[in-house]
Amino acid sequence: MLRKNLGILVVLGLVVLFLYYASYFYDPTHDKKNAYINYTSDAAGMEGMVVSASSYASKVGIDILKKGGNAIDASVAVGFALAVTYPQAGNIGGGGFMVLRVHDSIITSIDYREKAPSASTRNMYLDSSGKFDPDLSQFGHLSSGVPGSVAGMLYALEKYGTMSRDEVMQPAIDLAENGFEIEPKFAESLNANFDDFSEFPSTKKIFTKKNSLNFFAGEKFVQKDLASTLRRIRDDGRDGFYKGVTADMIENEMVSNDGIITKEDLANYQPVERNVISTNYKGYDVYSMAPPSSGGIALINLLNMIEHDPVPDTNNSIDMANYYHTVIESMKRVYADRSEYLGDPDFYKIPQQELIDKSYSKERRREITDSITPSSEIKPGLGVIHKESDQTTHYSVIDKYGNMVSVTTTLNNTYGSCVVVNGAGFLLNDEMDDFASKPGEPNMFGLIGSDANSIQPNKRMLSSMTPTLILKDGKPLMILGSPGGGKIITSVFLTILNVLDFKLPLHIAIDKPRFHHQWLPVYLQTEQGAFDTAVTNILQQKGHRINEIGDYGNVCAILIDWNRHIFYGHADRRGYGIALSY
Repeated sequence: MLRKNLGILVVLGLVVLFLYYASYFYDPTHDKKNAYINYTSDAAGMEGMVVSASSYASKVGIDILKKGGNAIDASVAVGFALAVTYPQAGNIGGGGFMVLRVHDSIITSIDYREKAPSASTRNMYLDSSGKFDPDLSQFGHLSSGVPGSVAGMLYALEKYGTMSRDEVMQPAIDLAENGFEIEPKFAESLNANFDDFSEFPSTKKIFTKKNSLNFFAGEKFVQKDLASTLRRIRDDGRDGFYKGVTADMIENEMVSNDGIITKEDLANYQPVERNVISTNYKGYDVYSMAPPSSGGIALINLLNMIEHDPVPDTNNSIDMANYYHTVIESMKRVYADRSEYLGDPDFYKIPQQELIDKSYSKERRREITDSITPSSEIKPGLGVIHKESDQTTHYSVIDKYGNMVSVTTTLNNTYGSCVVVNGAGFLLNDEMDDFASKPGEPNMFGLIGSDANSIQPNKRMLSSMTPTLILKDGKPLMILGSPGGGKIITSVFLTILNVLDFKLPLHIAIDKPRFHHQWLPVYLQTEQGAFDTAVTNILQQKGHRINEIGDYGNVCAILIDWNRHIFYGHADRRGYGIALSY
């Protein structure tokens, strides 16, 4: 009898076990267990990882971690190194956003976005007939906002780091003083911008060669003036940039060339620590940047809109096309909202909670039918509110303690304004173009803005930067972000879907061809190979206009298997960065 009862108990136990695993594998959310993540990539390590757009900067970050620094120390060292080795977007003359997790309990962000100079005016980029002149906002001295990168990075280091300025900045100083070997794609980039660099004598002497000769891969690129500027920051902190010799150089550059940044603007600049915004997507906690970045709100709204749509069968063209249709139509609505409601929260009351509320996303999702909604018929979804380059770069860092840092920083266009501050050796941004210089007129990325993002003195311009952290059950899971102007948001969004929903290894999730719709212009933009022929035909039957464009974005991400303490990283195939670990 005992043996019989024991047999029944064993059978019942096996049934329960079977039902448990059946529910595990057929869980409709797909994501209650970390085991669903495909923990694979082309780089892995157990003590720390840095992924950036420059192999030199990634190595600087890893060396800091090896010396006992935390992820914040490493991220600041990477930021200063990028100003030397990746001048297309790495900078001390621009700005950015940092989202960080520290000490297992703090998740916060630092806003060091540039500001409009105090002499800015609403119509400063309009000609006498009221027409917007993009050359003024995208090129030259008048296009530059007050830089924030130095103040922001030093704020992060002083509050959350463990190392001295000397320790984290010396590697960048050495790279500038002694030079580094030019990578092939960097040489191509320098040579391709010869004409723009030649417009400004201070830029020409650093970023071009005599007799119109080309740069070539492997030659040394030395920046003595930049090294001196970095040493002043190392020795005097923020005063080494925002006051004294460097501030004098910036103001002299402006006065001599009809720019408007003053020493007072520089001295008054302060970064802002802001609360992150977040959502729970299928059991994953997603944290991203709040305004003045539009990236976090847009990303969360996109995730909320498609959260309850089933993941399609990748072998079924109809299933895939229907899913992509929903995603594309969601993108259009999110970018319509971006155009109307988002700007600097210190100047404009942002309807932040309304936009990221899941019930609002559900309402917007219900608007989507089997056919496209023309962009002309899509309006910002909250109704009337009474108002009170694509060259950016991203880097991701994690240390062995689980401190996480996601940083996106920018000069805006490639090489920013193309203006080097004479004697200081660094490029200034052209971020003023990110304002809505004339509400309703597109900026260089085709993005439309409203009064919420109009030009005002000391105001921060709206951004699409989307530095993001993802946790599962309070444990690190993913760090990511991307450059790409208005396409940053969708680059990050699609990478998240590829990892969390489609279970792709990190390197494949990042390198997969992308697609993007930003409401206006009215067509869908795709990289080559984003859709197969059958899916493309179905989307076109639904009314989608598809334009193939070149590759965009440069996602640098880390995927974390915290239970096994393994970090997986990948730098986008579209760039020439690297993921390093130890």
